[in-house]
Amino acid sequence: MAKKFNQKKGNIFVFLEILSCEGGIQSYVRDIFQAYQDITNSAKPDDSFLELDILLLRDGKDCENPYQSKSLNFYYFKSQSIWLGRLKLATTLLWFLIKKRPQQVFCGHINLAPLVQILCVPLGIPYTVLTYGKEVWKPLPNKYQQALKQATKILTISRYSRDRCCESNHLDPQKFQLLPCMVDGDKFIPGVKPIDLIERYNLQGTKVLMTVARLWSGDPYKGVDVTIRALPAILQFFPEVKYLVIGRGDDQPRLAKLAQDLGVGEKVVFAGFVPTEDLVKHYQVADAYVMPSQEGFGIVYLEAMACGVPVLSGDADGSAEPLQDGRLGWRVPHRNPEAVANACIEILKGEDKRCDGQWLREESLKIFGKVAFTERVRQL
Repeated sequence: MAKKFNQKKGNIFVFLEILSCEGGIQSYVRDIFQAYQDITNSAKPDDSFLELDILLLRDGKDCENPYQSKSLNFYYFKSQSIWLGRLKLATTLLWFLIKKRPQQVFCGHINLAPLVQILCVPLGIPYTVLTYGKEVWKPLPNKYQQALKQATKILTISRYSRDRCCESNHLDPQKFQLLPCMVDGDKFIPGVKPIDLIERYNLQGTKVLMTVARLWSGDPYKGVDVTIRALPAILQFFPEVKYLVIGRGDDQPRLAKLAQDLGVGEKVVFAGFVPTEDLVKHYQVADAYVMPSQEGFGIVYLEAMACGVPVLSGDADGSAEPLQDGRLGWRVPHRNPEAVANACIEILKGEDKRCDGQWLREESLKIFGKVAFTERVRQL
């Protein structure tokens, strides 16, 4: 009688860095790890969930890692020499491919895709490339385009990000699968306006518009300047409005000068950097979340809505997903101060169903909450 062959092949993930820095893609991948842990923790002993080997190029063993477990094995390749780190990662990946013959390799960044392609294709091992946003929105050099074209699948967060990547790099949209971002409804919750923040930012008796964004001069698409330009028109209807801007960067002096030049300097509050764990209280102090931007998705819109805060976004980007094509919020031309002003005035009047905080929270969590995200990961 033939010996029964063990069919439980694992998967391999290859990333630049996940644990040593903060950012949208890092948060997204950590959510994937958490979902996978939840799936394996709830599995029956005989369920054949796959073991994951996770290779990290720029993270070191000294990084705090809450995801290490019996189903998630992490390998670190941080080195003072960039090329030495890449060589160690490449040789380890090749050894794993030959020894373990994984079911699939997930490449966590376009910059690693050519390496994954070179090693996987000759061995007949399928690979998926994870894309997040603007890193694939422009025409890529040929070696990156070829790595995407030879991938079995391309994973991305929104229709918008998929379409821009396809248009710029001549890719087949059928190759893409969507895994939208998620929001933790246990962490982001509605609440009364925190008194300490009202006092800290001098917001007594005000209506608060809020944006969370990096204030970088080379990355002005978040629309903070557009919202500042919209303030004079908003103040005609709601003179008590203040605009709370959370984030830091070298563009802040320009934005502050713009506010002064428009006569609304005292109405704009630059809060600077706010730790992730303090963001919930800041959402709770807001009457509207305003970011007329160009996003690949826009997790901040989900965070605001989970806190019961109405939202405004741009109308030609990935925010169509979290705002459900405008059903849950206002989508306006992202460089149009007049459109931003008109939408903010509507929001502050509070007469639209999209201002119902409890409804906003329920509808956003229904599609983008932890349960829905975990089920998508299970299916993938």
